[in-house]
Amino acid sequence: MKNRLRNLTEEETEQIKEQEPLKDASENLFTQFFSKGIITAETATGALPFILFLAFLGMLYIANRNYAEKNIRDIEKINKEVKELSYDYKTTKAELAYRSTLTQVAIKADTLGIKESLTPPEKITVEEDGRHDH
Repeated sequence: MKNRLRNLTEEETEQIKEQEPLKDASENLFTQFFSKGIITAETATGALPFILFLAFLGMLYIANRNYAEKNIRDIEKINKEVKELSYDYKTTKAELAYRSTLTQVAIKADTLGIKESLTPPEKITVEEDGRHDH
């Protein structure tokens, strides 16, 4: 099989050369889209308020998300603090219950010089005639 271009006649090569030349590389897709495409400068300017409104909504969405994430972090921090305070409460309550037992109170009172009474308490009864019975 021979090369196709070598078999072309002079007429065919002229037709290929006369075909549309390559576009200028300096024009990019963005400028072509606005200058020659669907959107013209007038329609872009007319749509500018709507685009700004969408940008504003986007900023509100981002700000709201950041605010919600900050609140979640604060809630987690407060929950952790509440848990720690709950542990402190439980340990303090258990320590108070231990220190208020009779033996612990007797040990603390002994350091102050107060002794536990070994005699049982006596019941005092009052008779109607006013005499006291021991």
